[in-house]
Amino acid sequence: MVEPCPLIEVSGPPRERGRQYGRQAGERIAKGVSHYTAQLQHLGLGWPAVRALVDDYLPVIERFDPDYVEEMRGIADGAAVPFEEIVLLNARTEVLKLGARPDLRAKLAAAEQPDGCTGVVALPGATRDGRLIHAQNWDWKAECAETAVVLKIRRDDGPDLLTFTEAGGLARCGLNAAGIAITANYLESDRDYCRIGVPLALIRRKVLESEHLALALRTVYATPKSPSNNMIVSHAEGLAIDFECAPDETFQVHPENGLLVHANHWQSPVALAKLKDTGIANTPDSLYRDIRVRDLLTPRIGSLDTDAVKAALFDDFASPWSVCRPPRPSFTTDLSATVAMIVMQPALGRMEVAMLPALNREFQTFDLAASSPAEAAAE
Repeated sequence: MVEPCPLIEVSGPPRERGRQYGRQAGERIAKGVSHYTAQLQHLGLGWPAVRALVDDYLPVIERFDPDYVEEMRGIADGAAVPFEEIVLLNARTEVLKLGARPDLRAKLAAAEQPDGCTGVVALPGATRDGRLIHAQNWDWKAECAETAVVLKIRRDDGPDLLTFTEAGGLARCGLNAAGIAITANYLESDRDYCRIGVPLALIRRKVLESEHLALALRTVYATPKSPSNNMIVSHAEGLAIDFECAPDETFQVHPENGLLVHANHWQSPVALAKLKDTGIANTPDSLYRDIRVRDLLTPRIGSLDTDAVKAALFDDFASPWSVCRPPRPSFTTDLSATVAMIVMQPALGRMEVAMLPALNREFQTFDLAASSPAEAAAE
């Protein structure tokens, strides 16, 4: 049986909401820390060395937003774990790959499993009821199905937000009360990890804290990054832009006929003319996953609904190297899977989540206006 994803609801100033988060998600945070600790130990890295790397990287986070440091300290307090472990849950790859040890970077490059994903947006003109749909399959380590949470944050200084993330994380994908939504996909290029940048999880969180779309787009476009990444930002009133982000430059991909689909390879002709896509060797299925989803949805443009988007994301063509990936060995020793399918309707403030969707087609419904998944489903 696949475990459901718990709702964690918090409010108050950063340190206090962090404590609430840590107390409610403590068991899942501990599991997540255990997963990544085992990886670090396999690489021969002990916690004294990790703490030193975190200390070196912490000023980058503080300059971006000191409230995030306060919130992470609160999470650590609430979960009764060291602060460094929470930082690593939010910036693990950036901290370790940008450490002072070239030998560690080489080990991580060999051991790291790509964080895949297939993202899709259907604009209002392409949908049956005129509401934008923003969805994604998150492909990652299968055991992370046991550490995922949906975090709802009630804010006094900006729009409330709802984010699906690993327990202890500040954000992954999600939506806010201003109608802004974001998903993200793994990308890789020959420019990665050459400079210090803001952790990707914190960039996504900043987008979800934005009341104004322009500022959300600026955050994705202009914030310095360490690795490449693809981020799709949408607005309930009918806009979606895909940002293919190199660490030092950002390229755009726009919807065609009201539909935007992206997997894990670069699409922008401008980007492909300027950099080298180094990720396809580890994500070869990306080359057809976006084609499959687009081909399944295109005939229904104008009448798309969440059921149609789900059906496309459930596609099992070429399984287990499919849009909806069952647990299978990766190129490393980990089991890789589509950990979750997330389907959002920003105009409704609604998120649906199916954990391990290749094995489980039951969706939980989370709503910004409701206090529990059961209340959201009843509306």
